[in-house]
Amino acid sequence: MWGLRSSRTLVILTAATVFVIACVLPPLYMLSAILHPGGGETALRDVLLDTRQQGLLYTTLLLGVGTSVLATLVGGALGLVLARIRLPFKAPLRIALVAPAVLPPYVIALAWSYVAGSIAFTVWGAIAVLSSALYPLSMLATEVALQQVDPRLEEAALVAAPPARVLRRITAPLAFPTVMSAALMVFVLAISDFSVPAVLRVRVFTTEVFSAFAALYDSGRAMILSLPLVILTTVVAAAAAIALGNRLVTTRRTGGGRPIDAFDSWRLAAAVAVCGAIGLMLFAPLITLVLEALRSPSVVPAISDSREAAVNSLVLALIGATVVTMLAAGVGYARAHTTARTGAAVDALWVVLFTVPSTVVGIGLIGMWNRPNALGLYGTRAMLVLAYVARFAPVAALAVAAIVRAVPRSHEEAAAVAGAGWLRTIAHIVLPQIRVGLLAVWVITFILAFGEVGTSILVAPPGESTLPIRVYTLTANAPPGYVAALALFQAFVILIPLTLLGLAFGRRELP
Repeated sequence: MWGLRSSRTLVILTAATVFVIACVLPPLYMLSAILHPGGGETALRDVLLDTRQQGLLYTTLLLGVGTSVLATLVGGALGLVLARIRLPFKAPLRIALVAPAVLPPYVIALAWSYVAGSIAFTVWGAIAVLSSALYPLSMLATEVALQQVDPRLEEAALVAAPPARVLRRITAPLAFPTVMSAALMVFVLAISDFSVPAVLRVRVFTTEVFSAFAALYDSGRAMILSLPLVILTTVVAAAAAIALGNRLVTTRRTGGGRPIDAFDSWRLAAAVAVCGAIGLMLFAPLITLVLEALRSPSVVPAISDSREAAVNSLVLALIGATVVTMLAAGVGYARAHTTARTGAAVDALWVVLFTVPSTVVGIGLIGMWNRPNALGLYGTRAMLVLAYVARFAPVAALAVAAIVRAVPRSHEEAAAVAGAGWLRTIAHIVLPQIRVGLLAVWVITFILAFGEVGTSILVAPPGESTLPIRVYTLTANAPPGYVAALALFQAFVILIPLTLLGLAFGRRELP
């Protein structure tokens, strides 16, 4: 089935080639341009010795560490509640707790800037906003880690020890590797974010790279400034991927994670914590945007004037999600059928690619495609689709690979023995079993693409705009109510498919 004329070989090689061109080459182009022999050596030395850049490094690290600690504390507690404490309506509660992760972080930043005033425009305000956007990652990681812990270990310990001690001595150490891997990922995603520091006017490496490239038109300095950020994100993301790939698993049973009676005494406190988190992280920003929008008489004109940008965002996000899902299906299938060692290396690569800062991806795409004989893509809307592919195909491929691995290989082998070709096997055996998962990948990719701003604002053709770009550019000079109306509209467009996806998976949710 892997012959030179095999359809399987053709599909996988095509998908892998497109993936490398769209996702791997842009950051490699940046590195090659920075490290070009004889080029940029003086600029590199100046940047590394510049006290201002040292201040940027300190602020960037503070943002990453602060967000990682706060998001892990909040997400870890909520993950424990979801995994170990009986609560009514747990499935919709889980969806509401995850919702802030799919809202564009700059929308949350806008909302809190209206409430907190000058306090929001500090590194501590950025930490709070990014923590509210990224805590679901720690929450889900904690819940998954606890699902892998055999509850009989905790039940045996509860015979002789109180729940708090069991949690500290038994549960927490077993879940620690996965939780720490998630904390590292939160750190990387925080220091890679452009939108929140840009909206809150916090000077970090991502905003400095954007300013050097888009405002000062100094691409060389922008590339040099991106080097410390790329090195930091690559090292930490690779460490997180390796740690997560080799996490400790106490059992292969699937019965872990069920609620335990001894923790029921914490049910009231857990319910208050969950409702408080939903109110503070989800409803408070949305209500703030609603109130701010209602104070302005220009709500309807705001949406009407941005109709073209909204249509562009919807169309391009639909196309981008479809392309990303198709590409992820090809490379994800290949990953699912590789050896364990090769698969671990591929997973680590994909995690690193996903965490490459959006501004770095944007500059890399421009460097690659803004040249003669580059298929004429530069300066067209196709660059925005390429931006979505470069940003989200790696994480989509990770998800698809996990979904395909759940399909027993014996199914494909049986079809092959019966004489079915590979394409027919995929169409009639594999796809029916993974179609729901692929739909989920498509929806999440659409949501992420619809809110993407860091790469889009760099590669968008002149005169073209998406809704996120318009919201971001209007924050500096438009009335707050005008901007709030657009941000609220964007939030609802994102939350609608998330809600539908949650309802579709409602029966599959854990109790």
